Amino acid sequence: MIRSAAIARHLNDIELVDPSIPLPRSQKWSPIVQIKILTYFAICFIALTIVPNQIWDGENNEIIYVVGILGVWRYLWWANHWARAKIFEKIVYPNMRDRAAALWESGWRPRHIHVQMTTFREHREISEAVIRALVEEVREAGVPATIWLGSSEREDEDKIARHLKLVGSDCDITLRIIRQNQPGKRVAIALILRAMSRAGIGKDDIVIFMDGDFVLHPGVVRKCFPLFALDPDLHALTTDEHVMVRGPWWMQSWLNMRFAQRRLAMQSHALSNRVLTLTGRCSVFRGTHIVKEDFIRLQEADYLHHWLWGTFRFLSGDDKSSWYTLLRHGVKMTYVPDASGTTIEVVEGSGTRRMVENLRRWSGNMLRNGYRAIMLGPRRMPFFIWWCCVDQRIAMWTMLFSPVMAIAGTIKFGSSFILAYVVYIAATRMMLSLVLFTYARQVDLNFVWTLYANQLLNAIVKIYMQWRLAKQKWTNRGNQKAGFSGGSLLTVFREFMAAYLTALSFALIFLIVMIYTKLLTVQTFSFYQTILFG
Repeated sequence: MIRSAAIARHLNDIELVDPSIPLPRSQKWSPIVQIKILTYFAICFIALTIVPNQIWDGENNEIIYVVGILGVWRYLWWANHWARAKIFEKIVYPNMRDRAAALWESGWRPRHIHVQMTTFREHREISEAVIRALVEEVREAGVPATIWLGSSEREDEDKIARHLKLVGSDCDITLRIIRQNQPGKRVAIALILRAMSRAGIGKDDIVIFMDGDFVLHPGVVRKCFPLFALDPDLHALTTDEHVMVRGPWWMQSWLNMRFAQRRLAMQSHALSNRVLTLTGRCSVFRGTHIVKEDFIRLQEADYLHHWLWGTFRFLSGDDKSSWYTLLRHGVKMTYVPDASGTTIEVVEGSGTRRMVENLRRWSGNMLRNGYRAIMLGPRRMPFFIWWCCVDQRIAMWTMLFSPVMAIAGTIKFGSSFILAYVVYIAATRMMLSLVLFTYARQVDLNFVWTLYANQLLNAIVKIYMQWRLAKQKWTNRGNQKAGFSGGSLLTVFREFMAAYLTALSFALIFLIVMIYTKLLTVQTFSFYQTILFG
């Protein structure tokens, strides 16, 4: 168990060192860092000269074709995202940022700041850091604010109310507490939105949606709110995220790598005036749609019809439901890369189990919502965004071909093949990591292995979850679970079919590779005619 004193020390670190402020270039790319990278590539080069090059041997054309074609396709897709991200970062967003800054400097302010926030058994130090950051935003804006707090326990409400009174007594801030009558974050959000609707939130009022463990960095209101005044077609935006892990060291590297990927992808998507998720950590919405019945209902009772699992409700993924509702309305969304905050992840217990559970939750949310987004068709959204949804489902299959091909090559050509494959992975993932380093605060060579592990594990988890969309678990929201339980014949059949389809999926990938590499020979039709008829 991590004690409160340790958490308090780490919260002080957050307030003293803002991770959204990039390190000076001379420090980030210091001579030591450059030497490490050059040494890494030198080792890869030496390994290439020592290990027999089985992968690119002319006799192994079938493997070269698959690895080469899939590799070129995926790397070109990465390059496309990178180019789009750079256009947004260097051309599009600076214009948005400068216009927003000019409007703010001219004296424009929002009429009111609304904050929709949910909390569930957060550590006191975390809740207090969240409230202090919110108060600073309200104080800078100099306008009235309302914090709409969704909670399930009196203790959470009292500690927030006490600290708000302590640090925000000089500000015009109203705390409205909405006690949920059913468990789950979705219910809490829906009750808040209904309370907002009754209070008469206007169609042009601006509302921050945020989690109770997200500490805002300075300037979120100043950077985000003017964008809505400048663009009447903008209905939602999402912010940048950082994470501070109080747990295994490798989880910090893993999540830093994932957030670097997120920054690249978000900027690429925003170039099409859409994003692929309106993150629940912190997003900002125009009031037009969020108080409408279809938006609220999809928050509290979103569901999916599935051929195997029937009709089931979503447990997590409220941010995906928000996104899907606005996507269906065809409204504009964007990403603000310099408005950010830090999530404090307190990991108690197994870090590996926590990471796998997170991947299951994220992958399940993507699969459940991605399918229906694809079904909207490219006419309801920019084609690039629609294709990104399609690509997410394709990539989980293609990612597995490379490692399965490595296994088949090792069986066919010996252990030297797997060694050559390891060198190939080491070199290519470092090249991709060089791109991600530009989106991270500091250069972390652990990105090389966390990138590959994340790609491989994520593909496996997605294929596993593809057949278990009704199975849901959310350990950091009171260990909630959803799915079908019991011993009925229908439940047993569903479980059996899910296991069968999972095994079939992995078996088909392996079988295709085995046949393609000629480790398994498929006889012609005439061969079977001879056997049967002589």
